[in-house]
Amino acid sequence: MAAVSTTTSQLHISYPARLFKTQSSQINTEKTQLGFKPRGRIQAKWETGIASSAGFGLGNRGRRRKTEGFQRGKPWVVTCTAEGIERGMLMGNRGGGSGEAAAAKKAISVPERFKVVALLACVMCLCNADRVVMSVAIVPLAAKNGWTSSFLGVVQSSFLWGYIFSSVIGGALVDKYGGKRVMAWGVAMWSLATLLTPWAANHSTTSLLVVRAFFGLAEGVALPSMSTLLSSRWFPTQERASAVGISMAGFHIGNVIGLLLTPVMLSSIGISGPFILFSSIGLLWLTIWAYTVTNDPRESYCISKSELRLIQAGKSDSPVNSGKLPPLRLLLSKLPTWTIILANITNNWGYFVLLSWMPVYFKTVFGVNLKQAAWFSAVPWGTMAVSSYIAGAASDSLIKAGYSLTLVRKIMQSIGFIGPGVSLLCLNYANTPTDAAVLLTAALCFSSFSQAGFLLNIQDIAPQHAGFLHGISNSAGTFAAIVSTIGTGYFVQWLGSFQAFLTVTAVLYFATAIFWNLFATGERVF
Repeated sequence: MAAVSTTTSQLHISYPARLFKTQSSQINTEKTQLGFKPRGRIQAKWETGIASSAGFGLGNRGRRRKTEGFQRGKPWVVTCTAEGIERGMLMGNRGGGSGEAAAAKKAISVPERFKVVALLACVMCLCNADRVVMSVAIVPLAAKNGWTSSFLGVVQSSFLWGYIFSSVIGGALVDKYGGKRVMAWGVAMWSLATLLTPWAANHSTTSLLVVRAFFGLAEGVALPSMSTLLSSRWFPTQERASAVGISMAGFHIGNVIGLLLTPVMLSSIGISGPFILFSSIGLLWLTIWAYTVTNDPRESYCISKSELRLIQAGKSDSPVNSGKLPPLRLLLSKLPTWTIILANITNNWGYFVLLSWMPVYFKTVFGVNLKQAAWFSAVPWGTMAVSSYIAGAASDSLIKAGYSLTLVRKIMQSIGFIGPGVSLLCLNYANTPTDAAVLLTAALCFSSFSQAGFLLNIQDIAPQHAGFLHGISNSAGTFAAIVSTIGTGYFVQWLGSFQAFLTVTAVLYFATAIFWNLFATGERVF
């Protein structure tokens, strides 16, 4: 075995003569950023031989060396070069090794696309948690300020006032600058708005409405950024639905976290507690995102060649970004575009009614307190997170089995609309909060199949302009969400019941399902 002894100025290495034939056994070195730098002239044999034996990388030219291991009597590989430290441990290795070294790295490495979808799932969780905080905090704020049910709906919808404008602009920015940069700016701005919300609520109602509108303006870029990064950049066609399903599962878990944590923090810390917590998490996420993710896998220094080939081979259409927006008249002249727009309208109509009014519904109809209402409201969203992944996995399985994209999108979207419609009709006959929670859970679980329907269909029909088309459809859906959120308040105040509005929503689900099955397609249109 080689004996190694070091001092502050020298590195002395004794080695068996049978391994290396040299005339010297001493190297003078000085410290550098990676360890040691040769002070004098070193022969190539020393660089490739002794440096590897001693376990240090001299420059970036060290070689890997096989050593005998004790694991089941098989040899194992130790990689101790500077290149290995820099690329393997800190940033990954794009080129990979050969033989056993490559197999060992492959066994312990996490594909870069999985890291991307994990970070997106986290930020989508935060995105929805920030939204739902207000759905709970508005109950004590309404009692404090004496707001009526109709004005409560106005406050709830203020988030959507900014959201409706940023969807189209955000989608266009995503197509031009990429999802990474746009998402980063969005998170920074909505975290700031979240932090300012309790101050605005204490200052005046007008200030609260302005801050919530700014909050919606910032969050409008989240879905187009997420959809573009996953659907057209980082995942092949046969994995897109699962990737979006994972990300949207995080989105729905955000509802659970917001609904459960907010009442506890409101009672223990006060109104400012949950807003400060979630804004701080947003800034922490932003720091990780900035140094981890790239817009395109081809720009990543961490991705392996095999993973990059897998992603590129699985793309039926590689987006070519011209930097120009497509003619709006052209987009709106095709029926497949209108199926997506109408689907987004219907989905947002039902989604925001349930998101904004669920705690109020349980408190008003069944007389449960705020904490109980939060639990009854959180259970459906938690189950929806699971169904989101199931929907994505089922969609990908059908595609891999050979079914056409058109058929798969129609199946997924039919489940996503007919299921919630039936559930909401049955909700009119619920007599206990438990029955209502079960039916709301069913409605939300079925609606999660829309993510494998119209949300992915945007990339199918317009891969080069997916962000812009997503923005257009999302703006229309946001307008519908504003109408439904405010309309629910007026209906409840006028009729004293949620039943009429639930029936209207169910009918809208059924009508849109018929239109979707008649005119939707999975083929490229633009």
